[in-house]
Amino acid sequence: MKPAAQLSLAAVAVALALGAGYWAGSRGGAADATDSAPAPAATADTGSERQILYYRNPMGLPDTSPVPKKDSMGMDYIPVYADDKPDDAGAVAVSPARVQTLGVRTAAAELRVIDTTVRAAGRIELNERAVVDVAPRFEGWIERLHVNAVGDPVRRGQPLFTVYSPELQSAGEELRIAERLARSAAGSDPAAAEAATRLADATRARLQNWQVGAPRNGEIRERQTFHSPTNGIVLEKNAVQGARFEPGMAVYRIADLSKVWVIADIFERDLARVRVGQPASVTLDAFPDRHFEAKVAYVYPTLNVETRSTQIRLELDNRDGVLRPGMFAHVELAPASAKPAVAVPASAIIDDGVRQVVLIALDEGRFKPQPVRIGQRGTEYVEITEGIAAGDRVVVSANFLIDSESQLKAALSNLTDAGSAAGDAAGATIYEAEGTFDAHDPATQTVTLTHGDVPALQWPAMTMDFGLASNDVVAGLAPGAKVRFEFRAGEPGEFVVTRIERATGAAGHGGH
Repeated sequence: MKPAAQLSLAAVAVALALGAGYWAGSRGGAADATDSAPAPAATADTGSERQILYYRNPMGLPDTSPVPKKDSMGMDYIPVYADDKPDDAGAVAVSPARVQTLGVRTAAAELRVIDTTVRAAGRIELNERAVVDVAPRFEGWIERLHVNAVGDPVRRGQPLFTVYSPELQSAGEELRIAERLARSAAGSDPAAAEAATRLADATRARLQNWQVGAPRNGEIRERQTFHSPTNGIVLEKNAVQGARFEPGMAVYRIADLSKVWVIADIFERDLARVRVGQPASVTLDAFPDRHFEAKVAYVYPTLNVETRSTQIRLELDNRDGVLRPGMFAHVELAPASAKPAVAVPASAIIDDGVRQVVLIALDEGRFKPQPVRIGQRGTEYVEITEGIAAGDRVVVSANFLIDSESQLKAALSNLTDAGSAAGDAAGATIYEAEGTFDAHDPATQTVTLTHGDVPALQWPAMTMDFGLASNDVVAGLAPGAKVRFEFRAGEPGEFVVTRIERATGAAGHGGH
């Protein structure tokens, strides 16, 4: 072989050696990196950290995974730890980081006077006891009006209007004739005198019923002047000078406004805190800087079914005349009791219509739902009559999220306990379902299946991950294949497929 050829062969050998070394080093480095990268679950299995059993769906769906994953909305699955098993009380542990993320705030239950002030909207109304109508009881014509305008103030006994009535004139003549006949027949014809006397008495009674004054000099005047029966303000004037009036027609309506009423609407839930004689404060939009003191004078006995409210009546002094009927009023009724009671902020109460619950903040980031009995409700605080004591710390924000998680943990606990009892009695329960084979991960020995309803577990149709009894169970299956499979409950929140085969037809599925 020539020296040049020998040099070429040597160069090729060196190049091949260098390439082989690079390839081996790359594979070795990759292998080392792969071997040294810890699995997510393995990190939690070390003696110094909490052991993760599995990861559950963040939205509370019955979907678990043995490894970290995200749901369809990109939310991380939540780890369930071996030392964080649910209990019958539904207590839940929340990490400090998550407490900060959720914005959890707590407050101490304390003894305080509940602000039970009842606030209501009202309006100024007339004092119905001080409203009078001036209405003649006979027919006639108005000859003169002494008070001509609505709103004019009048005094008791002040002339209002003068009328002329033919009926008064006729009654006066009738009375004079009867009296004269009674006097002339008194000696000669006692029967006629007695009849004339009865006629005169009947005429006087009729005049008295018409509220006509006593005859002057034995005569009844056909013109009468009506006077104001009270001090007040003319609210209505229904006639003009020269107009004819009918018996009973209200010519004037006069009201005494020295005292007015406030009619306020109290909601049904506040009726237990309202009583007659209770002090109240009234403010008006017209005089926002003034407070009028009043008392509850009457609670009406009926309830408006549309507004679920009952009216109450208060009386206000109005001698200065600043209060006008129709004004809008704000009413505040003083609390019935000033006795301190155990109270928490209103936001701490979780009321689902069946129960009232508060979340008690325990140590080490744990929260426990505690049923309570509610007393009086104030504007900011609620009285607790049973369930907690003064000094207990309760959650006042993000409590709905924590309560939902505690109920989920309690439900999982009941499911686990039921499954354990059934397993002790007759072995593990096997469930059957049909669906679609989506994917297989040999490394984690899991399979992803889309299945229909599973009535035995009250599962709706969904896509979820299952553990596998063995990777050989899914041998020969390709993604998208229609399958029928059997599975059983494994670790808490985990289900393991024990048998799977291609579906031969669209048969029903369920559990047993």
